[in-house]
Amino acid sequence: MKTPGQVEAMRAAGLVVAATLAAVTEAATPGVSTADLDEVAEATIRDAGAVPSFLGYQGFPASICTSVNEQVVHGIPAPTQVLADGDLVSIDCGAILEGWHGDAAVTLLVGTPAAGDEELSAACRAAMEAGIATLVPGGRLGDVGHAIEEEARRRAGADGREYGIVADYGGHGIGTSMHMEPFVPNLGRAGSGMRLRTGMVLAIEPMLTGGTDETTELEDGWTVVTADGSRAAHWEHSVAVTDDGPRVLTAPAE
Repeated sequence: MKTPGQVEAMRAAGLVVAATLAAVTEAATPGVSTADLDEVAEATIRDAGAVPSFLGYQGFPASICTSVNEQVVHGIPAPTQVLADGDLVSIDCGAILEGWHGDAAVTLLVGTPAAGDEELSAACRAAMEAGIATLVPGGRLGDVGHAIEEEARRRAGADGREYGIVADYGGHGIGTSMHMEPFVPNLGRAGSGMRLRTGMVLAIEPMLTGGTDETTELEDGWTVVTADGSRAAHWEHSVAVTDDGPRVLTAPAE
């Protein structure tokens, strides 16, 4: 539970994350390596007086996760991974400012989008927004996953295709640590689970695939890929439960 002042401190960290994702989005063009994007991210975070959350976290070697095409989450930036026209890349970013964490992710279309990628990313973003809308005092944790699942399936029907909803990874509490209780599933039963209260801050982060919901972790111990090689999208925001409704702490500055 966070006080109003602590939520404001988390908003400051969230603004650093938003600015970093904006800088990386601008830099993500064909011919740029994911290591180049990591350099942009680290410089932006440190120039804001913050520290990258991911760098060194359980041994992770970079400031952002860059997950390309069939990679779902936790992709490691590398100078040898050069973005090409038509790639789909998810950028996950965290920053610590004065002890408080912000965490968000976006999915980017590099150059000319490949067939179906725009729809996949838009469906994942809409599912995240549906989950965020349920973060109201008196709601239940199960409402979040239920809303994400329902919106993902609705978008799949509208797009005339199937989307895999990754169940093994999901959202989480966030505050003075990047990952805190509770785990926030991306599937759920409405009206179930713990009750939401003013002052809670949760990271909402669905991951959708263009095929299976099954994933595999690569030998690097980090990178998670789809089992069938289908492409994946990942969207995330850190959100506070307030008496006035959900407050997205990692939204760009107005």
